[in-house]
Amino acid sequence: MTIREYRPSDLREILELFYDTVHTVNAGDYTPEQLNAWADGAPDMAEWGRSLSEHAALVAVEDGKITGFGDIDASGCLDRLYVHRDFQRRGVASALCDALEGAVAAERIATNASITAKPFFERRGYQTLWEQQVIRHGTALTNYRMEKRLPAQNA
Repeated sequence: MTIREYRPSDLREILELFYDTVHTVNAGDYTPEQLNAWADGAPDMAEWGRSLSEHAALVAVEDGKITGFGDIDASGCLDRLYVHRDFQRRGVASALCDALEGAVAAERIATNASITAKPFFERRGYQTLWEQQVIRHGTALTNYRMEKRLPAQNA
């Protein structure tokens, strides 16, 4: 597995991975209505491309295929972290998260973790600050605001 920076040419494959991951990996924790609200199959490609380009965005690649991706902004907000359904529990999310956490000079990393992702972040030392309901296309989705303090960097 290789971790590299996001390229605009990755966008279509990332969007397919996002949709497929939400509708398979998260299906045990969310209803079909919630999954469709989260990933409706009609993403705003321009907005996704802008957001990924403005953040530190990384992709995991194996045999020429994107197996996962994630992004974080300069303030330490880990926005997205998704792993292809066929590459779950193989260290892809951990490798991406390690690289993303190291990509910013922030004292804390914060994320909005899905019900599915919450245990992964807990194992990484993130603490749940609160449970929240996010409304997407008129449908409520439960997720958790989580935060992790990073060790002080040596100067």
